[in-house]
Amino acid sequence: MNTMVKMDAPAKEITLQHGVKVVARDVSVYYGEKRALFDINLDIRERSITALIGPSGCGKSTFLRCLNRMNDTIPIARVTGRIEIDGRDIYDPELDVVQLRANVGMVFQKPNPFPKSIYENVAYGPRIHGMAQSKADLDSVVELSLRRAGLFEEVKDRLADSGTSLSGGQQQRLCIARAIAVNPEIILMDEPCSALDPIATAKIEELMDELRQNYTIVIVTHSMQQAARVSQQTAFFHLGILVECGTTVNMFTTPTDKRTQDYITGRFG
Repeated sequence: MNTMVKMDAPAKEITLQHGVKVVARDVSVYYGEKRALFDINLDIRERSITALIGPSGCGKSTFLRCLNRMNDTIPIARVTGRIEIDGRDIYDPELDVVQLRANVGMVFQKPNPFPKSIYENVAYGPRIHGMAQSKADLDSVVELSLRRAGLFEEVKDRLADSGTSLSGGQQQRLCIARAIAVNPEIILMDEPCSALDPIATAKIEELMDELRQNYTIVIVTHSMQQAARVSQQTAFFHLGILVECGTTVNMFTTPTDKRTQDYITGRFG
């Protein structure tokens, strides 16, 4: 049986700044006795892309999973600190975790379409959340989601085919369509292009740039080139510590911490 992740609120209050969607204060994560994150403080701006970069095992994916409480599924995980989305504490015991995860969609490293039709992959979420009153409503949601994911024209004549029959890049865009079908406000992406070829990667990056007009996006990437291309804000993690965060331009041209400079210039990592 999974153990509920415990989230302890610190004493200090959070003041929500204009244009900030997510606020994390003093967030630490423990897996049993091992501490994976140390007192992370980070503001994530709405309708922009924030890239989390750093060496493997530095805590960036662990932090990402805090934002939709995916760490709840790990029995030995314990989270302390406070995370708010639009001023609401997401670890409040009264909060509906299912609704949180609909509001904070997630796209994983490896495309993971359901073993169902392309149509059913996208329709699944809206159907279980009661978002469509009729078949026509559902058809509309599926088409709009596929269009927003840049996939509709490629699959409109084969919606009954299995989602797993698509190419890797198409599968990843299907997973993005599935995530946005339930009207999330935030999309988390955990190295969404690492299993894709350069052409599919370019399509996903182009799509992300379009999606940020309507969604807040947080991406974990091992590719500094990708972070530089797609994000407006970059946060550098190292050994479970948030070393520094700033505009992507400043982070890549004038980082304030030597560790950031060393990582970006390839001296370690």
